This record gives sequence, C-alpha cells and structure tokens, in this order.
Amino acid sequence: MLSAILSSLSTFALNIISTLGYPGIVVVMALENIFPPIPSEVVMPFAGFLVTQGRFNLIIAILMGILGSLLGAVFWYLFGLWGGEIVIRGFFRKFGKYLFLSEKDLDKTLAYFEKRGELIIFTGRLIPIVRSLISIPAGLSKMAWGKFLFFTALGTGIWTAILTIAGKLLGENWEMVGGWLEKYENAVLFILGMGVVVFVYIRMRGRKKKNVTPTSYGAGQAILPR
Repeated sequence: MLSAILSSLSTFALNIISTLGYPGIVVVMALENIFPPIPSEVVMPFAGFLVTQGRFNLIIAILMGILGSLLGAVFWYLFGLWGGEIVIRGFFRKFGKYLFLSEKDLDKTLAYFEKRGELIIFTGRLIPIVRSLISIPAGLSKMAWGKFLFFTALGTGIWTAILTIAGKLLGENWEMVGGWLEKYENAVLFILGMGVVVFVYIRMRGRKKKNVTPTSYGAGQAILPR
C-alpha cells in the first residue's frame, strides 16, 4: 500500500516536470520540502536525465531545484516562527511525558540551536527525513533570515547538485540513484532509531532513580551502639 502511494507520488512529480519544464522543478521541489513523501531522489535525477535529452540546462536545472527547496524551507521556517511556539509547546505540555520529553528539553534544544544553528541547518539539509523539518527549529529560535537562507541554500545546493549530476551521468539508468539513496536513507533511519532507543533508555533510568527513596531503618536491622 505504502509503496503504491510513493510510486504514484513519484509519477505525479515526474509528470509535472515533463509538462511544465523548469517551473515544474520549482513546484515539485517546493512540495517535496513541505510534504517529504514526494522524493527528491526521483525528481532531480530525472531532471539530470532530461539534461542529456536536451530538455534542460544542467546549471539552470540545479538552480531551479535549489529555488524550489528554499520555498519549501521558508514554509516550515514561517510555521516555526509564527505558530510553532504555540503548537509545539502545547504538544510538549500534553504529550511530552509519554515521549520522555519536557519543555526544558525544548528550551535546551533551542538554546543549542541559537549557538550552532548555521551548522545544523547546513548538515541537516543533507540528511533524508531531517532535511525537510530542520527549518522548524530555525523559525522557533528566530534565526536571522539571511543566515537561514544562506545555509539552507548551501546545503540544498550540494544535495541537489549531486542528484542532478548523478542523473545526467547515468542517463537512461537515472533511476539507479533512488536505489543508492534508499541504502543511505535506511542507514540514517537505523542511526536515528538507535539514538531514540538510547535516549529512552537513559530517560527511563533517570526516572527510576528519582523514584527510589533512601531506605530507612526497619525491623531486624542492627543498630550499632554509640
């Protein structure tokens, strides 16, 4: 079922690019950043293949991919800036305890983001799954527009260029890029999953320690004479 949905989304994306040309790349890459199930690993390699067919110019195709990604990233940045504080804090207050999270964790995350936000945005744009939503903490922490757009464009530019050039080099075999990236995404998911397991384990141990009270002297315990 899920694979059928993803396949339909991919076909939808490719049809838009084939029909609209460069504007189609912008539209699809913007949607891919807003709605992550639309796969950029299909979109940009296909654009690279169309370069070999004379339909696109390589540099312009890459620039259109970057522009679309920036538009999608701005959507999530504005969500974090305008509505994220209320929505996300409300979520932490209501459901955080079930996920071993608290508002203090959110505050610590935002404080860290304010110090290392540029690096987080840049590297986050190169990581599947994370790359679409990394703009939310940027908005929450009120990162300066100039910094946000620059480091988003830098990370997105590398990701987009790699996919497009790979599609151009592979030509009619451009779909192979998706297979390679699937392995990369699976590795990322495994690492993220292990991180979650470790995090939950540490939090559970912390809670157990807080619940342990000092043992008082009970019946049968020897009391040494003074």
